[in-house]
Amino acid sequence: MEERRYRSASGAPIALRCRQHSASCRELVVRCPRLQLRSLSAVTSAVWLAAYGLFVLSENSVVLSAAIFITLIGLIIYLHFVKIDQESLLVIGSLGIQVTSSYASGKESTTFIEMGQVKDVVINEAIHMQKVIYYLCILLQDPGDPQGISEVVPLFQSSKPRLDCLIEVYKSCQEILEQRKTAPQSS
Repeated sequence: MEERRYRSASGAPIALRCRQHSASCRELVVRCPRLQLRSLSAVTSAVWLAAYGLFVLSENSVVLSAAIFITLIGLIIYLHFVKIDQESLLVIGSLGIQVTSSYASGKESTTFIEMGQVKDVVINEAIHMQKVIYYLCILLQDPGDPQGISEVVPLFQSSKPRLDCLIEVYKSCQEILEQRKTAPQSS
């Protein structure tokens, strides 16, 4: 298992961990930076200072209670539904591709795509905020048209790795997809 350091599209440090379970099975995990106590403290302090200012003006203690309640509920929602610590891609040549997102609260979200539905894995580009960004996506084969694409499934949407990291993941995926394409011809 090797781990390499990269940067996200926003410049934040990320890590790519590659684990080869067998010749046709690879797991690729992109880890995002953990939630920083400094930023959490800054946001909490700003909300509570604003609430204290309102309390001084209105002399109503409900304002302080509401600020504490809103801060705690907001933090729980952020950790459980927004902040993703790591995203993983498990590619099994004979079965399919499993995409998992692990949230800061411990919750995991998993999607499985059967290999028969996968047409290809590609690096795509998009223009976002006057900047070209690259992202990895899975092209799903249209059941009615073998040459068509029914859906595009973007990967690593939270970590947003830069092109150098995406190329590593792309090469790993393509090695397994090529084995799958050549396997039926050789038997």
